[in-house]
Amino acid sequence: MTRREELEQHSKDELIDYILALEQRIADIEARLNQPRKTARNSSRAPSQDEKSNKPRKRKAGKTGKGGQGQARSLEPNPDRTVTAPASNCPSCGGHVGPAHQTLKLRYDRIEIPPVRPDVTRVHQYQGECPCCGERFDARPPEGLEPGSPFGRSVEEAVIYLHTIHAISYQRLSALMLDMFGVSISEGTIANILARAKTQVDAAVADITAELRQAGVIGCDETGARVAGQKYWQWVFGCATAVLHKVAPSRGKAVVREVLGAHVPAVWVSDRFAAQTGHGESRQLCLAHLLRDAQYAIDAGDTMFAPPLKDLLLRAVDIAQRREALQDNTLYQYRCRLDRDLDALVTRPADSRAGEKLRRQIRRVRCELFLCITNRGVPATNNASERYLRPAVIFRKVTQGFNAEWGATFYAGVRSVVDTGRLYGLSPLAAIRRGLAGQPVILPAAA
Repeated sequence: MTRREELEQHSKDELIDYILALEQRIADIEARLNQPRKTARNSSRAPSQDEKSNKPRKRKAGKTGKGGQGQARSLEPNPDRTVTAPASNCPSCGGHVGPAHQTLKLRYDRIEIPPVRPDVTRVHQYQGECPCCGERFDARPPEGLEPGSPFGRSVEEAVIYLHTIHAISYQRLSALMLDMFGVSISEGTIANILARAKTQVDAAVADITAELRQAGVIGCDETGARVAGQKYWQWVFGCATAVLHKVAPSRGKAVVREVLGAHVPAVWVSDRFAAQTGHGESRQLCLAHLLRDAQYAIDAGDTMFAPPLKDLLLRAVDIAQRREALQDNTLYQYRCRLDRDLDALVTRPADSRAGEKLRRQIRRVRCELFLCITNRGVPATNNASERYLRPAVIFRKVTQGFNAEWGATFYAGVRSVVDTGRLYGLSPLAAIRRGLAGQPVILPAAA
């Protein structure tokens, strides 16, 4: 039986109902197709996923003025050597010229990297038999030169730094160590170096976790990770004195509870993801996320709710940026005015589906938007957490993730050490050195 014959068996009313339902389905599909495309401007989509338009070619600027050396880097304060280059004869007539006829024209540096070769210490360890008691003994080698791995602390620091901070894979790192430093090291040895260093890194992470559990304001975010071919999540928890990374197979609240333990911070800074709720006495929503949501509703055609909401959020961000120069009473008045304007705004109906959806969402979180106005220690956005996660995203894209869970845990630990060290002015390599040496990366406050 053909489709036409099947339809002829239905009554007129049944055919009308069928056509109306079909038209509604078509209208729903067209409505979805007509929605604006999500980009980094109107959603949490990564900027790297947006299509890049061609920029206009820049015209080459012609030489202007009288020429010269232009901008140059600062001279090294302590050069290894100084070379003087006075003239002995005039280049025009060949006559003799002395120091009295010359003045210094230019000072500049020439920088070279000296040849790099490994520094190898050969150790001869002795053994023998005591002439008094007859017991055999082994001589004790000097500290730091015990038997075991032939690679010392400096090699370990370089391997960990290059792999975790610069996302250099085992294979390329093995080639780099040989080509640049003259150190022959296999991929398996690199893995062993990381595994041995995990004990010191875990000890530093324990100190960072203890510091985090005393913080009053904590920001949190998460991003995807790949571990042994499985979907994992890399979390970051940041406060004013510590940054903690954690790779876990879950994106749920249990990860946050495991990290915080019994600690409940005064303010939790995050986006509107469900797993980010209920962890602090109060919550400050990231206004940057809400601004992108408002922009999406504007792109979808909303003119009643989203545009004034965007203006309101921009006003709040501006006040938060200027709050250090404002009095407490002034900030309180700004907060009251923002709350009044928001209360009036959420009662205004939107004129698009996206705008109405956003309005209902804002009504549910209206008390979590402007805590940053009167609390100077609370950021208006969660951009700090996103910046902490950006190197992890780059590492994932370059290396395609981790082959084992211990590797992911080690990487998160090193990132915790490095990001915490940066809060105290430590470079990544300096923070790694302190962590491997058992020294704290959380430095005492300056007196």
